[in-house]
Amino acid sequence: MPDTLPPDPLVTLADVQAAAKVLEGNIERTELAHSRTLSAITGAEIWIKFENRQYTAAFKERGALNKLSKLTAEEKRRGVIAASAGNHAQGVAYHARRLNIPATIVMAKTTPFNKVEHTRNHGARVILEGMMFDEAKDYALALGEKEGLVFIHPFDDLDIIAGQGTIALEMLADNPDLDTLVVPIGGGGLISGIAVAAKALKPDIKIIGVEAAMYPCMHAALRGKTPKMGGATIAEGIAVKEVGKLTRQIAERLLDDILLVEEEHLERAITLFAEVEKTIAEGAGAAGLAALLAHPSRFYGRKVGLVLCGGNIDTRLLASVLTRALVRENRLARIRIIGDDRPGLLALVSKIIGDNGANIMEVAHNRIALDVPAKGAEFDILMETRDSQHTQEVIDALAQAGYPPRAL
Repeated sequence: MPDTLPPDPLVTLADVQAAAKVLEGNIERTELAHSRTLSAITGAEIWIKFENRQYTAAFKERGALNKLSKLTAEEKRRGVIAASAGNHAQGVAYHARRLNIPATIVMAKTTPFNKVEHTRNHGARVILEGMMFDEAKDYALALGEKEGLVFIHPFDDLDIIAGQGTIALEMLADNPDLDTLVVPIGGGGLISGIAVAAKALKPDIKIIGVEAAMYPCMHAALRGKTPKMGGATIAEGIAVKEVGKLTRQIAERLLDDILLVEEEHLERAITLFAEVEKTIAEGAGAAGLAALLAHPSRFYGRKVGLVLCGGNIDTRLLASVLTRALVRENRLARIRIIGDDRPGLLALVSKIIGDNGANIMEVAHNRIALDVPAKGAEFDILMETRDSQHTQEVIDALAQAGYPPRAL
């Protein structure tokens, strides 16, 4: 075994290894796979840990099961309560039902509908309270005290942290040559556990955290600053207003850096996982790849392990992200044409577009706008093309036919 760091005062490698024994055979031993295409795009050698292939589609099962397994018989009888943006909720609910433990889950009202329904389907009592995780957590703590329930913290708990750290054991067992692990940060439980295990096994490995730019909680905390937070990030799974006290202590000791990513990079990462890896990533799950897209020079030539930590994205939101990607790539283009209001004009314009290999998705007519001649008609056309060059070819063809369009 490689030389190890002095034991962490909170969680040790032995704690993580003990958690691995608890989890063995009770969760998925997810794949770590090399991505040739994403490696070519980013300039790093990328290996992906597919935690979205857990039964509940997220890594949270690990910590939840490890914590539940340590409850006393009396605590199991009374039941547990948790607050979550969705994935911790499902992990607790699923394994609580397996262990015959009553579970209550408090979720923010902004939690995606699919996560709420999946949690209910696992047999938990679900309560929607507050607009953010922190409000849901405060309510859960008060309700738990009132009803005598055991609170299962989503990240600031030593057993939870140890459970999440089992991911690093598996990653380094599958590929000992990894020199960098890039991990999303919400409250810090995932990256804390991974950092404890990875640094113990390989002290020179780099642990890089990633936060949504709208919620730079740990980034600010480790710099002694008060962060400006807020907004509807697509990475709601890591949108917390306060990191844990335990996770902060571990992060201060073991993290090498924290990077912030904007919404555009999160959306692009979700799209690339779908298009390249044929897998579904939620916003938080795609944060690691987003960091490589936003900061490629930081990772060029390195052997990078990404934790795709969850795939519970609302299907409507996923459709929107993929459609927006088509717009960014100019594969969906909206143009406006003003011409004579006469029979056959739209058919003529449509034929030009079709003959040039594009597909019309939507058409809107406008005959009463004051900037349109009284005998004229305005058409807004949404068309699908192969790429930006193809879009320009269609525009040029329309212009040559006497109907120069204006891109909208």
